[in-house]
Amino acid sequence: MADRDDLATLLDEQASFYQAVAAEYDDHALPFPGGGELSDALDAFRPAGSVLELACGPGTWTNQLLRHATDVTAVDASAEMLGIASARVGGQRVRFVLADLFGWRPERRYDVVFFGFWLSHVPPERFASFWSLVADCLQPDGRVFFVDDAYRTGDELIEGEHSPVIQRRLTDGTAYRILKVPHRPEDLEHQLDQIGWRIEVHPTAGPFYWGSGRRPQPAQVA
Repeated sequence: MADRDDLATLLDEQASFYQAVAAEYDDHALPFPGGGELSDALDAFRPAGSVLELACGPGTWTNQLLRHATDVTAVDASAEMLGIASARVGGQRVRFVLADLFGWRPERRYDVVFFGFWLSHVPPERFASFWSLVADCLQPDGRVFFVDDAYRTGDELIEGEHSPVIQRRLTDGTAYRILKVPHRPEDLEHQLDQIGWRIEVHPTAGPFYWGSGRRPQPAQVA
């Protein structure tokens, strides 16, 4: 991406896509095995306490978080997505927040931060700053869990396979540019290690992967 203005334009277009795709979001689910492994891994992780869900979308994961959480704060930049999530989940123990994650800052800290199919939409230039936000959202001993995929079709690669920019279409054919960074689990784990996180990233069947971990605490001086 050439400059800050180009990136801002692209992020605006990505946000517009998720506003427009909200009503048909489930129709675009990937037809691959592996999704069940993601769900099982999240249950094994047990996201207890106060949980922050970033980019909650239509609430696909929110109900599962509520199996373990005391309460959930679910943030998304699309009012359309939040409307669907609220109808799907209800308001019990969930607070929905309309906000652009690239400008939002938390009002409090949480025991767990979760994001599903979001990290791949964070531009490489903002990878470190996004994880700085995650750190600001967590209690000192807080934990992180995320799920994602690296799937991109040949038709989507409008700038070539080495670019994070792809093109996605609605069912009516309307096209939008969005970001889709095809993280490799081992490379992602290394990137996170370099910026101070201890997170294990696990591939599953199909193009999916999940990660969990935390930021190490400074050693106590006796």
